[in-house]
Amino acid sequence: MTTLTMAGALNAALRDALTEDEKVVVFGEDVGTLGGVFRVTDGLMRDFGDDRCFDTPLAESGIVGFAIGMAMSGYKPVVEMQFDAFAYPAFEQIVSHVAKLRNRTRGSLTAPMVIRIPFAGGIGGVEHHCDSSEAYYAHTPGLKVVAPSTVADAYSLMREAIADPDPVIFLEPKRLYFSKDDIELTKNEPIGTAVVRRPGTDVTVLAYGPTVSVALQAAEFAAEDGRSVEVVDLRLLSPFDDATVAASVRKTGRCVVVQEAQSFAGVGAEIAARVQERCFHHLHAPVLRVGGLDIPYPAPKLEHFHLPSADRVLDAIERLQWNDTPDLSTAVSV
Repeated sequence: MTTLTMAGALNAALRDALTEDEKVVVFGEDVGTLGGVFRVTDGLMRDFGDDRCFDTPLAESGIVGFAIGMAMSGYKPVVEMQFDAFAYPAFEQIVSHVAKLRNRTRGSLTAPMVIRIPFAGGIGGVEHHCDSSEAYYAHTPGLKVVAPSTVADAYSLMREAIADPDPVIFLEPKRLYFSKDDIELTKNEPIGTAVVRRPGTDVTVLAYGPTVSVALQAAEFAAEDGRSVEVVDLRLLSPFDDATVAASVRKTGRCVVVQEAQSFAGVGAEIAARVQERCFHHLHAPVLRVGGLDIPYPAPKLEHFHLPSADRVLDAIERLQWNDTPDLSTAVSV
C-alpha cells in the first residue's frame, strides 16, 4: 500500500507508463520544467528526458494536432489541456479528427492517445478554469470519456486509458487533486464498468468525478433519517455501463442523477433517459436530476450556490414520492 494524493497517483501512473513503454510521450503547456499547474507531471521531464516529457507553445489546437500525427506514427501521446475551458480551441481537432480517424480509415489508422483535462470547480477559480465540459465529449462517437473520483481509480484508469487502442478524454476533478488515500498501484479491468460505492435498498444515486463524494455525504445524512441510499460511481461516461446502473435502479425503484455541469442538455439528462427506458416498470417515481445552475460559471465567492451539495441531493431524494401519491411537479430537475 502507498499513500498518495490523486495528483500523485496520476503522476505515478504516467511514470509507470513511461517506464514500461518507450512509445508513451507526455506533453502540453507547462508540463515539463514546471511539472504542471497541479504538479501532476512533476519530475517526469527530469527523469525521462525532454524527448519523452516536454513543454509546448500555448496552442491547444496545435498540441492535439501534433498528438494526432504522433499517434498515427505509432506513439502513445498523453497531452494536457491545463484547464477545462482551455481545451475549446482544440475541439475541432478532437471531434473532427481524433474521434473519427479509426472510422475514416476503416481501421487502418487509429489514434491511441489520452487527452487529460482538469475539469469542474470547487477550487475558487474563475471563468475558463472551472467548466464541466463532459457532455461535449460524451456526445461524440469515437471517444471514451473517463472521470475518476478516487485516488485508486485515478491511477488504474490512467493506466488503462494509456493502454487503450482508442482515444480517451480523461477528466480529472481539480478539487480532488490533493485528496489522499492508501492505494495499491495496480491496473484493473479494461475501461468499461461502474462501481457501487455504497450499497442501499431505497434509492440509487448516480454520480461521477467530483460529485461522488457529495452523493456519499448525502447518503450518510439520509441514513440518519432511515433512508438506505445506494451510491453508484459511474467512473466513465462513454461507453456507459447500463448493466450496473439498471441493476441498481431495478433493485431500489428510485433514482437521482448528480452532475456538477449545468442541468439543461447535460450528461445527467441522457442518464435519466437511459434509466427510464430500461427500468420504467421498476420505478416508483420519476428520475430526478441535481446539477449546476444554467448559468456561466459564477465568481469564486458565489460558486457554492452553483455547485450541487448534499442538501440539494437530500431534497431530491425527499421528492421521490415516498407516499406513492403521484405528483407531476417532481419531474423537473433541481
